[in-house]
Amino acid sequence: MIGSNAMLIDLNISVWTGRKMDKKVSEEVDASKGTKARAGNYHKKLLAGSNKLENIQKIVTAVRQWNYQQTLPWSDGGSRLLPMKNFFNYKETLNNFENQFTRAVDEFIEEYPQLVSGSAFTLGDLFDRGEYPTADSLKDKFKFKFVFSPVPDAGDFRIDVEDKAKAELEEQYKSYYEQKLADAMADAWTRLHETLTHISERLDYTDENKKKFWDSTITNATELCSLLSNLNVTNDPKLEDARQKLEKALSGIEPSDVRESEAIRSSVKSKVDDILSMF
Repeated sequence: MIGSNAMLIDLNISVWTGRKMDKKVSEEVDASKGTKARAGNYHKKLLAGSNKLENIQKIVTAVRQWNYQQTLPWSDGGSRLLPMKNFFNYKETLNNFENQFTRAVDEFIEEYPQLVSGSAFTLGDLFDRGEYPTADSLKDKFKFKFVFSPVPDAGDFRIDVEDKAKAELEEQYKSYYEQKLADAMADAWTRLHETLTHISERLDYTDENKKKFWDSTITNATELCSLLSNLNVTNDPKLEDARQKLEKALSGIEPSDVRESEAIRSSVKSKVDDILSMF
């Protein structure tokens, strides 16, 4: 069962937007342009001129991107499938991100009164003190929450209904469960296919038709090979075979080797294209 190979992670992060729609300015813009109806809204940055809030948002973006990379899709509600092979590294990194987020928020809240005062000068006539929450209430607008939970067994309905209805529910959930698992593994295959395609396209050039070959083309592919060994929660032998072939094709290869040697470039492309033919 997949429940012994993976768990679910629900990660929820919220941040104060620091933006406010200015109804008065929006109306003024419409009037100055002679519109016959509301044509748009003017949203202002309440802390314009400061990057403190943007720094927190950058951390959140990094966490979300990392989370999607390290996990597989599962439910429409946001739950992600986390392979047990990846759990301890995932949990350690998640804790580090949480600490970064907490420190950044604490620093922001501490400086918030000064930031508001600065906005009074920066925004000029757009400044409205009533649009700014208090420092105490503002802290509640920042959340970093996560919950680990087991993957429910397919068809495990412990409810008191007649056998026919229970059988229908179990069959319905079994189909849902199998589709979600298929979607999760399809995501892993898609990542591999996109990486292979990118490498093949980057290597397909001559001196007259050069394409930029960045170091990340090799390093990202190497990192994916390591990650896929954890994301293969169904132990799909075909996925593992393709992963190993890519890993072998890139073994000992430096980006500079690819750029400087046509023979190496051609050899790597041939191996990558062979793997792509598996698709």
